[in-house]
Amino acid sequence: MCGITGILDTRGTGDISRAVLQRMNDSQLHRGPDEGSLHIEPGVGLGHRRLSIIDIATGQQPLFNEDGTVVVVFNGEIYNYQQLIPELQHLGHVFHTKSDTEVIVHAWESWGADCVKRFRGMFAFALWDRNQQTFFIARDRLGVKPLYYALLDDGTLLFGSELKSVLAHGGLRRDIDPLAVEEYFALGYVAEPRTIFRQARKLSPAHMLIVRRGQPVAEPVAYWDVRFSLDNPIPEADAQAELVQRLQESVRLRMIAEVPLGAFLSGGVDSSAVVAVMAGLSQEPVNTCSIGFDDPAFNESAFAQKVADRYHTNHRLEIVKSDDFDLIDTLARLYDEPYADSSAIPTYRVCQLARKHVTVALSGDGGDESLGGYRRYRMHLMEERMRALLPQSVRHPMFGLLGKVYPKADWAPRVFRAKTTFEGLARSSVEAYFHTISILRGPMREELFSSSFKTELAGYNAQEVFNRHASQAGTDDPLALIQYLDLKTYLVGDINTKVDRASMAHSLEVREPLMDHELVEWLATLPSSHKIRGQEGKYIFKKSMEPYLPQDVLYRPKMGFSVPLARWFRGPLRQRVRDAVLGERLLATGWFNTSYLRHLVDAHQSGARDYSAPLWTLLMFEAFLRQVVDADDFEPAAVTP
Repeated sequence: MCGITGILDTRGTGDISRAVLQRMNDSQLHRGPDEGSLHIEPGVGLGHRRLSIIDIATGQQPLFNEDGTVVVVFNGEIYNYQQLIPELQHLGHVFHTKSDTEVIVHAWESWGADCVKRFRGMFAFALWDRNQQTFFIARDRLGVKPLYYALLDDGTLLFGSELKSVLAHGGLRRDIDPLAVEEYFALGYVAEPRTIFRQARKLSPAHMLIVRRGQPVAEPVAYWDVRFSLDNPIPEADAQAELVQRLQESVRLRMIAEVPLGAFLSGGVDSSAVVAVMAGLSQEPVNTCSIGFDDPAFNESAFAQKVADRYHTNHRLEIVKSDDFDLIDTLARLYDEPYADSSAIPTYRVCQLARKHVTVALSGDGGDESLGGYRRYRMHLMEERMRALLPQSVRHPMFGLLGKVYPKADWAPRVFRAKTTFEGLARSSVEAYFHTISILRGPMREELFSSSFKTELAGYNAQEVFNRHASQAGTDDPLALIQYLDLKTYLVGDINTKVDRASMAHSLEVREPLMDHELVEWLATLPSSHKIRGQEGKYIFKKSMEPYLPQDVLYRPKMGFSVPLARWFRGPLRQRVRDAVLGERLLATGWFNTSYLRHLVDAHQSGARDYSAPLWTLLMFEAFLRQVVDADDFEPAAVTP
């Protein structure tokens, strides 16, 4: 696992400042503390920070082909590299290392841009081919590894594993994109390919960008997508057996390392299944790490301990105080963009714990999206059955009116909280799902933003992110459609972003067996009834894991990795929330309706409403403005080489 960065003069062979490139590279020291190297030639500069995992002795980067005409910097792991090496040797390539990085340069020489279709893994890399005067960047299929880039007005192309390395160049304007702000307050993150800054972009998952010097920079091109065919006729018992076999293969590939290896163990189904499979593949006890909370309502550590005891793992548990909120400014600096998932706090802590004992940790991330694990999926399917009873022409006016007049009752038992259900029934399937997952739903954002900011939005609504992906989904199956949407949005923008930044902050590599693209493709062929049956999510997965895990781990209610925001904002963070949300920094933007901000704070702190999620979203946005936008932490780009 590493950090990559670089500069390309797309129009010519201008000088690349070593000092600037060094600064960009050093900004990602946490991603690769073991080594740091640069390569500079006319019009091209590549930087790399290395966290040594595979081929520690000879896998240094930037790495070249035999004659030095192709050079690559790479972040991630190509898990099938050992299978690709003999194939490339047969084609005449000579390997000087045993690293997966060298596979990339030779694969490019043999297969060109199609090389990415041969790679099985998590990756983001940048490659320069001097003979072809071609620059090539690519990102893995599910967006496990990040890649940012920006094209400056003078034709300079910047890229980096994190936005901070692009910012460190000094030439990127920190102008905030109002459309990104709209997406953030709806989703809690800025969705690919947008970033919070107008000039910068994220390379979307499963996309590649080819730049030929002297030619205009084109748009990125997709090289893969998942298709929910749902047409696999496999009998259920056989599907269970094959699922276990495929998970074993995925885990085995991710256990290849020359450094200490372990796993996160939350006590949930996914991480427990990964640990169970690891234990079956390892001759030594598996290293496992868990975070517990001193508040029983948020503590799953007892279930993690059950799995650890069953498989005799080397288990480490740390109890985190439920008032562990000192990370707010740290997280703002870490993520470079506003990011509102409060589970970033315990994720940061479990990565901190794991790094004390291992350099690589396997996680259970990605299981909910492919296997149908979220509770909101079951709620959506219930609504879909109700929507199917009435045409949209009837549903929209009838339930739209009920949604407006029915009081919001966060305090009441769920059966009486019908406002959200009515609002959902008035909408189409995609609109309803977007409404369900939004942190601040449409009416709230309408009240939150000032008139002048809404003018800047020019009618843009973050719903368009979902509409764009839904048009490519290729399925109208109710469950498959929202799984596809989550694979394209929530998994990438929230889950993978959270884990990558939290782990890399501690120089820890995290690998996700449940995000193996071949496993994801196979799961997409299974009927939706294999994923949700009745009120049971992850049905086929839980059945397949019954021989390996305790029943109360498999079939207990999903808890999640959450923190007690509502209590924090009425107690120890009461004044901080008030100061941030009603303070000068947010007011100075001119983007927010101050009377609505005051309503959010007062109503929550009085106990009248639970506005903890919107308040956390505002709190993290204010911290981002202070820690990133207002930061004066770089020198001008015009530094002498």
